[in-house]
Amino acid sequence: MGFLDGLRRGNDSAFDSGNAASNAIELTKRYAQVSLTKQGAATGNLRVNLSWRMRTSDLGGLQRESLLRHPFKALKPPEVIAHSQSMVNVDLDLGCLYELQDGTKGVVQPLGGLLGEVNGPPYVKLSGDDRFGSGSGETLYVNLDQRENIKRLLVFVYIYDQTPAFDRTQAMVTLYPGNGPRIEISLDERHPQARSCAVVMIENVKGEIIVHREVKFVYGFQGELDRLYGWGLQWGRGFKSKTGR
Repeated sequence: MGFLDGLRRGNDSAFDSGNAASNAIELTKRYAQVSLTKQGAATGNLRVNLSWRMRTSDLGGLQRESLLRHPFKALKPPEVIAHSQSMVNVDLDLGCLYELQDGTKGVVQPLGGLLGEVNGPPYVKLSGDDRFGSGSGETLYVNLDQRENIKRLLVFVYIYDQTPAFDRTQAMVTLYPGNGPRIEISLDERHPQARSCAVVMIENVKGEIIVHREVKFVYGFQGELDRLYGWGLQWGRGFKSKTGR
């Protein structure tokens, strides 16, 4: 299984701060990089969370279509109308390609039960498989106390059921360091046919832990992300348990 070569990075001190009350850094196309080391946040467990919801405009369209076909639904509470089968079918998954300093490469993802390990190699562990975009979402834990053993991590999101849905969802990947503000990367671009997205690269650059926004959508799955970033893994068809973990 595999991914791509890291690209040259820009100014690592530039970023957008969310408003003071939100205590967040938003990575954007213009300000795509932040140093956890310079933020004093390169220790402890880094929590990487994926959450998503249906786009409001799409929910409105679903409601209007439903009401045209079934006008008496207007008498039902709004939350009943908004809850549609198309919402439930969206299944975004969080994964991570890793490369350690000793050359070990691999992937942490729900498919194949490759959940990783936080206190041993690869120092990345996946917890939770959210099929419906609930508030808790899915979470990866990265042990930054082992940062000297980590070379690079590519966090990605993919659609398990093979139905393109990035165009119908508003997804957010949020990094919660052990210290300092959270870091937000919004997947707000419209890519109707995309099935996977490389979201963020976490790299050890001469001992400094750098977080860089990627947000590169591809039409294929993990193998295409691998080719894009030069991970060099061998990919096969995988499956998730119907009951989750």
